[in-house]
Amino acid sequence: MMPALPRLILAATIASLALIGCADKSATRATPAAANPRPARTAVTRSVHHQLRPAIKLPDKTGIAACDDYLSSYIACHRAAAIFPPDQLPSRYQMMRNSLLRDSLNPDMRPQLATRCNSLARQLRQALHGKSCDVNPAPASSTP
Repeated sequence: MMPALPRLILAATIASLALIGCADKSATRATPAAANPRPARTAVTRSVHHQLRPAIKLPDKTGIAACDDYLSSYIACHRAAAIFPPDQLPSRYQMMRNSLLRDSLNPDMRPQLATRCNSLARQLRQALHGKSCDVNPAPASSTP
């Protein structure tokens, strides 16, 4: 006759195997839609979401001095700082412009825009390392 402990272990193992084998797999496995009816938004889905949203007429300016100043100097300053290849500047400017203009229409985002634009301008000034953003900087005078 077997001792009690090995018999108990054997009985528990058999019972566990029986439960695992008899378990209804469809009840324990949730489908992606049932498990998460609203999937997480990744950068890709956010990007697609922005492309699918209906186009709204954007204003010409944000109405926030720091943002309008930043946008007006964007191309010249980024060209001087050489942050992006020159052929990318127009599309990057357009994306930044659309982002700031769209956020200027959002009452939840608008109060934060001045801080955001000041931060962007500060980062750009640091990247310039003292260079001028002027497209045609004034020539240095030879007379004092």
